[in-house]
Amino acid sequence: MKVVSTNIGERKEVNWKGKKFTTGIYKYPVNTPIFLNKEGVNNDEISDKKYHGGILQAVYAYSLEHYKFWKEKYPSTEFNYGMFGENLTISNLEETTIHSGDTFKVGEAIIEATIQRDPCYKLGARFNDMKIVKQFWNTTFCGVYFKVIKPGTVKKGDELIQLTSCLNNPTIANLYLQKKEQLKTTK
Repeated sequence: MKVVSTNIGERKEVNWKGKKFTTGIYKYPVNTPIFLNKEGVNNDEISDKKYHGGILQAVYAYSLEHYKFWKEKYPSTEFNYGMFGENLTISNLEETTIHSGDTFKVGEAIIEATIQRDPCYKLGARFNDMKIVKQFWNTTFCGVYFKVIKPGTVKKGDELIQLTSCLNNPTIANLYLQKKEQLKTTK
């Protein structure tokens, strides 16, 4: 696994069909290293701290390989890395094989996989199509949230080196599927 892109976003005011909100989902690649700290990425906007950021969701990573799937579904959308709100676009990041608790060294930082990313309407606004929220739920392409064990800089080209594996813990994909089932039963 290798970092293909480091991405940060600024605070953005959005008016989606009459509903106004503030978001940090509009992330774009940067050519300089980014600094991963305990509660987020320096200079990266987290607008809704109830659902994003904080110790368990300090860094969001998304797989480069998932982009192909979404580009086929949204051929007229102009894609850039960071499109899903991720701080790190990583090659071969696979939610079905990464377990909650697995740790990795990347650049100067050490990070630990924690939970899945659950999609919300802000992803739909980013794609200018709310259908993507349901489509996102119908995959296991949720991406991975990490907590930062050791803060440090990360840059494009850095490799993720697995330090520990927690095979007895659920995979990120399994956590995502459990959350989906949980949401079904509460409706």
